[in-house]
Amino acid sequence: MHIEPGSLLKTINSPEDLKKLPREKLHQVCEELRQYIIDIVSVHGGHFGASLGVVELTTALHYVYNTPYDQLVWDVGHQAYGHKILTGRRDQFPTNRKYKGLSGFPKRSESPYDTFGVGHSSTSISAALGMAMAAKHKGENDRKVVAVIGDGAMTAGLAFEGMNHAGVADADMLIILNDNCMGIDPNVGALKEYLTDISLSPTYNKIKDDVWNLLGHLPRGKNFSRAMAHKLTEGLKGIISSSANLFEALKLRYFGPIDGHNIAKLVETLKDLREIPGPKILHIITTKGKGYALAEKDQTKWHAPGLFDKVTGEIVQKKKDGPQPPKYQDVFGHTMIELAEQNEKIVGITPAMPSGSSLKFMMEKMPHRAFDVGIAEQHAVTLSAGMATQGLKVFCNIYSSFMQRAYDSVVHDVAIQKLPVVFCLDRAGLVGDDGPTHHGCYDIAYFRCIPHMIISAPMNEAELRNLMYTAQLESTQLPFVIRYPRGEGVMPEWRTPLQAIPIGKGRTLKEGEEIAILTIGHPGNFAAAAIRELRTDGLNPGHYDMRFVKPLDEELLHHICGRYSKILTIEDGTIKGGFGSAILEFMAEHGYKQDLRRLGIPDVLVEHGTPAELHRECGYDTTAIVKAVRELAAVQVTEIN
Repeated sequence: MHIEPGSLLKTINSPEDLKKLPREKLHQVCEELRQYIIDIVSVHGGHFGASLGVVELTTALHYVYNTPYDQLVWDVGHQAYGHKILTGRRDQFPTNRKYKGLSGFPKRSESPYDTFGVGHSSTSISAALGMAMAAKHKGENDRKVVAVIGDGAMTAGLAFEGMNHAGVADADMLIILNDNCMGIDPNVGALKEYLTDISLSPTYNKIKDDVWNLLGHLPRGKNFSRAMAHKLTEGLKGIISSSANLFEALKLRYFGPIDGHNIAKLVETLKDLREIPGPKILHIITTKGKGYALAEKDQTKWHAPGLFDKVTGEIVQKKKDGPQPPKYQDVFGHTMIELAEQNEKIVGITPAMPSGSSLKFMMEKMPHRAFDVGIAEQHAVTLSAGMATQGLKVFCNIYSSFMQRAYDSVVHDVAIQKLPVVFCLDRAGLVGDDGPTHHGCYDIAYFRCIPHMIISAPMNEAELRNLMYTAQLESTQLPFVIRYPRGEGVMPEWRTPLQAIPIGKGRTLKEGEEIAILTIGHPGNFAAAAIRELRTDGLNPGHYDMRFVKPLDEELLHHICGRYSKILTIEDGTIKGGFGSAILEFMAEHGYKQDLRRLGIPDVLVEHGTPAELHRECGYDTTAIVKAVRELAAVQVTEIN
């Protein structure tokens, strides 16, 4: 389905084309850009509300600044759809987040206008400061650097670390705080309240006008000196209220708040700020989902709604026959409530992902026992550790790729102290359209090397429930990792009775002949389907769901190595240092010399696509398993060692 851009938008193939337009035409550009995003996302899917909220800002930035020479860093990346469309990727935009198509986030290898790769939040200020300091070092005094931070990203510690350094680094950079009170879910914490106070303050509404009126009378270009900027700063101190001291105390000149949907005001403001040297912050107020009424009203739902009818707002649901299994994350959310009702020591923690992780169910029913800490994974882990020292059973629910950001806290604050925090890693494996910034490839490998860690993965919803039940028992006194994929449930009847699983014990799903298939987690279902298909070949492999990567079920492994001449391991994590590597280490330590093949995520950065496309590309889907077993069966092995 071809979607035609508006009459002005179709003429813009680069920011240079945008700059040729008179300023009074920018409002029409914004209308057409917003409509084009709505048209494409409704048909092809993707993130939605965030980019709608920054249409005017995106247009103004590329109109005023000399991109890509001037460096523009987006944070978080799903604000950047308009940016992609205005920088030469308009006609490719329908391929956004599709296999072999455009990335859903800015990506350096995709365009020179994408100055920094972003998928996780809160990196923009540090990255932009690095660029500004590099420009100063190289004598590029005319190069400007802008960081656009929003959609909840300012709640992370890294953003404050960047601001803390920016204030004393004497680098020429502008931070634009896109304040829409939202991440995926509503922002939380004292900073949100602080920004709300600023935006509603009568004093600040007066400052907004006073500052820009003053700027309008300032000399431009080379005649604007650092001395003048210092005088401006000193003069503003008399009218800036004490509530601005957060940014001012960090030595960032603060301007705003201003209306982020007033394109004329944005252009005027950015032109003025472009001439003011040093570190500064512009506070703009926007509405996430701006221009699409339903998205403005329910911003969480419309963060990434999937396909929808743009006229009626009806979200397209793929119809499937028969009862459908729930998503793994929803089973987690409902089981949390079930366990918490039985055990008053249980609490839940999530860093800004209550909807995505489904901890929202517990937050709604038990708000005093489930907490969203903002985009602050490191804090979430150490907060959980602190609670665990007081005897609470903490379920710290973090996406697998986001857990990478809290690795030191896991080692220093949890593992070394042997605290029984339960880490529920959602989005393990290949997540699909979000691509390499969000794939949960590495958690098995990076947790397996840490002492005292228990690492597990359920093959289905019943196993997830039982692992969660096991993790909260008083007898479980070590950090406990449970990793599971996004969605992809297999059990329509998932409310099974809860029962403990012996830690470090796998299960025999099927004894067989010659070849043993060892699986961890959800890919065990791919193996089961492959075994059914292999019956037509007369092949009869055994199947073992190991359930734990650490500790391994050594008793079961001795049985397997004594029975089979060939072994196939299957995992949805990196094969470098992962589950298959753990089996190889066991075999080496005990002198076993079976022919072993490993299927999993190869040592490459996997791009985006649907999970099925990526499973096939990485070679551990059902078809790949069938092929691997057939190849193994053809290998002649004379003896079992």
